[in-house]
Amino acid sequence: MPRRPVLSAAERTSLLAVPISEDERIRYYSLSESDLSVIRQRRGAHNRLGFAVQLCSFRYPGTLLPVGEPPPDALLRHVAHQICVSPALWAKYSEREKTRREHLQELQTWRGLTSFGLEHHRAAVRALTELATQTDRGILLAHAMLDMLRHQKVIVPAIDVIERACAEALTRGNRRMYAALTTRLSEPDRDRLDGLLEPRQGTRVSSLVWLRQPPGATSTRNLLAHLERLQAVIDLALPDDLSTAVHQNRWMKLAREGAQMTGQHLRELEVKRRHATLVAAVLDTRATLIDETIELHEKMFGSLFTRAKRRHAEEFQQAGRSINEKVRLYSRVGRALVEARRHGGDPFLAIEAVLPWEHFTTSIEEAEKLAQPEDFDYLPLIGDGHAQLRRYVPTLLVTLDFQAAPAAKDILAAVQVLRGMYERQARKVPEDAPVSFVRKRWADVVYTKEGIDRRFYELCVLSELKNALRSGDMWIPGSRQFKDFEAY
Repeated sequence: MPRRPVLSAAERTSLLAVPISEDERIRYYSLSESDLSVIRQRRGAHNRLGFAVQLCSFRYPGTLLPVGEPPPDALLRHVAHQICVSPALWAKYSEREKTRREHLQELQTWRGLTSFGLEHHRAAVRALTELATQTDRGILLAHAMLDMLRHQKVIVPAIDVIERACAEALTRGNRRMYAALTTRLSEPDRDRLDGLLEPRQGTRVSSLVWLRQPPGATSTRNLLAHLERLQAVIDLALPDDLSTAVHQNRWMKLAREGAQMTGQHLRELEVKRRHATLVAAVLDTRATLIDETIELHEKMFGSLFTRAKRRHAEEFQQAGRSINEKVRLYSRVGRALVEARRHGGDPFLAIEAVLPWEHFTTSIEEAEKLAQPEDFDYLPLIGDGHAQLRRYVPTLLVTLDFQAAPAAKDILAAVQVLRGMYERQARKVPEDAPVSFVRKRWADVVYTKEGIDRRFYELCVLSELKNALRSGDMWIPGSRQFKDFEAY
């Protein structure tokens, strides 16, 4: 099978191309007094031009000019202008191959340049292998190799030689990556990974395909299904720090490659590569499942607020006519009381002149029912959605491994309290439950005469948990979107 190209056609063309911009030409091809002094020692204007162009080519891109090929016009004109000769003289210089070889030898000796050989190839492969464990982009390896050769004053070889060295480094980097991802796997670990390629019981779908299924529409059922997938990944019990064994870019790329393979293709891979690919797929799938689960939960949790806000507005709108009637009534009562005081009249008789006393007391009771909280907040209404959350929140809190910075330690402690309450099926919030995170808006519904309200305490904890995940004060190991800042 032919080796897959490390560089694209465009990358091969650009890698050793002569700079186009004027700034780059000035940077690389400006001749110093020392350069000009050596150049002037050549006999004939055409020899001075040829020697100067060869000098600049050694400087950048660091290669020998191909025999029989004229240098780029931009380079030729830039050099010719500095030594005050015509660019057309290059044609005469190129006629004598012997002169060209002599100049190359002189330049190599003068500049202390070394021809690229087998030892340089081996050294380049060794150096590039470390970079190849971080990226598989051939162009990055090629540029790193060129930088190394230029720093060592080694003449840059042909593009094919560079590509072969990069390809060898990539092969070694892949092997090192496979080893890093699989060395610590036990035989049971490997068996469980291979089991992902087998159909799930009662289905024709492999476990790996099942794990990768999208979450679907926002619903409790789909969220619980996603939590089941996540628990299946957790049950694989792979070593905790495999995600840091190699550079994230590499194992994510390996996971993407695995996602494009069929189960049969994965089975046919060499054993170490297959297991490394499955490890990468599991790491990537775990991150996706965690992030999608949190997204589903936040959508469902957010819908409680949306529905409560809409219901609050609808109830207020429906009560608008009654509220208007009460406002008009109490305006008349208030006006009657003002007139009674002005004329020294009986205030109670003034009220009864507007409406019977029994009707007045009844209207007060009706007004109290119509009255909204002082802050006109819809938050008390979200409690009605707590029953929906109870269908999946216990599983969510047990499955996800929340971690916290010191700033959010009380929120994490509250999450642990909720876990314990669900495990014990307790209805009452412990008296020592953390409450430092309860904001004023929540305090009005969390604290009651009987103590802490279970529903609103849980809703408050979930709200603060969401905020802490978004701010980075809390995180979930294995997540891609909600990971520890130190892991970036």
